[in-house]
Amino acid sequence: MNFQTSLLLVLSLWLLLAGCAKVGPDYVEPAQELPASWQAGADGRLRVDPPDPELLAEWWTLLGDPLLRDLIQQAIAGNLDLQQAKYRLTEARAQRDLSSAGLFPGVDFSGSVTRGRVGDTDSTRYSLGFDAAWELDLFGGVRRTVEAAEAQFAASREDLRDVLVTLAAEVALNYIDMRTFQARLQIANQNLAAQEETYALTEARYLAGLSSELALQQARYLVSGTRTQIPNLQTGLARTENLLAVLLGRPPGSLDRRLLTLAPLPNLPPSVAVGIPADILRRRPDIRRAERNLAAQTAQVGAAVADLYPSFTLGGSIGLDALSAGRLFNSGSRSSSFGPRVNLPIFDGGAIRANIQVQSSRQEAALAEYRATVLAALQEVEDSLTAYVREQERNLSLRESVEAARQASMLAEIQFQAGLVNFSEVLNARGSLLSFEDQLAQSAGTMILNLIRLYKALGGGWMSILPEQATTTEEL
Repeated sequence: MNFQTSLLLVLSLWLLLAGCAKVGPDYVEPAQELPASWQAGADGRLRVDPPDPELLAEWWTLLGDPLLRDLIQQAIAGNLDLQQAKYRLTEARAQRDLSSAGLFPGVDFSGSVTRGRVGDTDSTRYSLGFDAAWELDLFGGVRRTVEAAEAQFAASREDLRDVLVTLAAEVALNYIDMRTFQARLQIANQNLAAQEETYALTEARYLAGLSSELALQQARYLVSGTRTQIPNLQTGLARTENLLAVLLGRPPGSLDRRLLTLAPLPNLPPSVAVGIPADILRRRPDIRRAERNLAAQTAQVGAAVADLYPSFTLGGSIGLDALSAGRLFNSGSRSSSFGPRVNLPIFDGGAIRANIQVQSSRQEAALAEYRATVLAALQEVEDSLTAYVREQERNLSLRESVEAARQASMLAEIQFQAGLVNFSEVLNARGSLLSFEDQLAQSAGTMILNLIRLYKALGGGWMSILPEQATTTEEL
């Protein structure tokens, strides 16, 4: 068979291969029944119109805190979990390229110089050769493997995006926790200073015979009780600072000094656009990752089914062999071979069909995982919506409680100085005021934390990665 005939045969088989159908199931995105609207409903704080993609991409800018924005950018640049996700994406890309290589023929070159001796005669043999082999993907086994690798690569990309969503939310959550602890510490220290002043006055009245020892001891344990709260608050503050540093990829204790300065909590936006449940299927990376994993596993079923069919390989070689280097390229030293080879599985003890069952079971499991991921996402959004609205209602009640407790504390102090009530009234009023003020500070932080959790549940944040921070544009 001459070269032209061989080339024509190869091209014909290539065209035949291109027209061959792939065995096994073709992937179809699963249908998912979703509610038409969120159960939490819409009020003045929530809107049903779709979120602005640009605002959702960097939702933290709505809080109007430049320091928080800087922290999230630093985390994107330095977080180690994000770096691991990038390397997993690089691995998946290489695996995809490795699978694609099976679609093309392999060509090897070999050369050797062999020196031998027979009796008293020395001889040297020179040889050169090219070997080529190409397994024709007539039933789509290799193409199914490539299809699976493509889907796995896409799943890894969604995993990277999911890490970004979680990272932005975690940085913001810890930042708000830190600011909340700072506010609670300030309240505790202010109350402690006022209580120490009251204790000093009560002690002076006791020494002058104008107050009882009971009032003195009550004032004393009020001061001690407030002091006992401060170490716990300091511990919580240190913990959030350390965790925030680690999220940025830094050692604990190395935060920006601006964070150590007391600053007010950000303000909530007037309302939040939440869209409809169908939006999260397109937006949340964890759902998109589960869907791509299902697609990959569906392709693996097809690759397993292809093993039931025969495989065809085209092979050929061209060789040069001579006893001297000068004769290596003479016509008489040439040799060549070309021909097809077929391999048909006849008996394998049921291994192929067992593998098909394995891959099919994994496909069913991947489908169940996808549906479970969707349900978990719906629950997360519903919980976040409810918590966001209800905490604002609770905050309004706490504001009223703080104002009432402040008035009660002032009146109890005046009446005690006038001798109209016992010091226990002052004690109870001061304790209630401290409790309500602390709850109000926590509630102010919780409202913002719930907003952050809501934006995370809606799938915001992964679009914020900058082109220069991606390993390739495919990560965007």
